[in-house]
Amino acid sequence: MDGVLRSVFQAMSAHKSAVIFGLILGNLLFNIVANASFKVSAESTSARGFLTWQVIGNLAGFITVITLTGLLRFIPLHVAFTVTTGLAVIGVQLVAGKLLFGEVIPLGHWVGALLVILGIALLSRW
Repeated sequence: MDGVLRSVFQAMSAHKSAVIFGLILGNLLFNIVANASFKVSAESTSARGFLTWQVIGNLAGFITVITLTGLLRFIPLHVAFTVTTGLAVIGVQLVAGKLLFGEVIPLGHWVGALLVILGIALLSRW
């Protein structure tokens, strides 16, 4: 009986970890989409383009709020906020800024991103 209960708790723990990982990943992806959409909106030369990308960005931003709310069911606010905000900074800088828009990222910003990663690691230990 003890072995069965242990297996059930391990499965529950693995499921919980997968849900947390999925919510963090979803938050990161939709944060990148939201910020990239606002950049495209800002560069739009038409009112239609501006509004279309604003709507896309705001819908993606809304999904980031939903994923953060979901995370709060599993982990404390101070951890969820730190992880999602820190990863968003890095994701937007690297994926949206560098890869999508070809922005030049100075060495100091890369160092800052590494420090953010270090900070996330330190602050997210609960």
